Amino acid sequence: MSVKDKYQVKSIDNYITHDWLLHKHYAKRIPSISYAFGLFYNNILVGCLPIGKPASYTLCEGILGKEHKHIVYELNRLVVEENLDKNALSYFVSNVLKILPKPMCIVSYADKNQNHYGYIYQATNWIYTGLSSIEKIYYLQNGEIVKTRRHIDKKGIVIKTEKQLPKFRYVYIIATKKDKKIYLLNLKYKIHPYPKGENKRYDASYNPTIQTQLF
Repeated sequence: MSVKDKYQVKSIDNYITHDWLLHKHYAKRIPSISYAFGLFYNNILVGCLPIGKPASYTLCEGILGKEHKHIVYELNRLVVEENLDKNALSYFVSNVLKILPKPMCIVSYADKNQNHYGYIYQATNWIYTGLSSIEKIYYLQNGEIVKTRRHIDKKGIVIKTEKQLPKFRYVYIIATKKDKKIYLLNLKYKIHPYPKGENKRYDASYNPTIQTQLF
């Protein structure tokens, strides 16, 4: 059987992703979610992919300019079970891109700090637009790790600050052929050749408590 015969891609409720995002994804945080999708195998949820508005308004303007900032969204998490069939991940991503409404400009990052180069985006024909700016992460006294100071509550005490490597930034435009040409002309970032390197997976062995079934 082919991958498309074994797997299904469906819209899911946002809350279904929470256990996956908090415990299975390395970021351990729930991002903005405007759309949520699940990858199903034998009617069992084996992957989650949320898409939301980027936290930075400057990013929305920085990709296509102020005029088109409202169509910019971020594929902010991609987490799946181990040992899926070959090409299952690219099948998941490519089908989500088909389901999403037009027009839309999706940005996503491959985290160099996790030894990720974005091969899934390369396999599904995203545009590579270079590296993001350097970020910091903050270690709090209560054991939490946050990316920006706006995530630190009033009681949070920073005990350590650490600079992160810039991330690989990818963009995908969902639009009619005519509109896509217009958006590409408005793209503010330069298009670069795909980066290469040794990809490594983080520990994603956690088994989510929610195994949603399709009926």
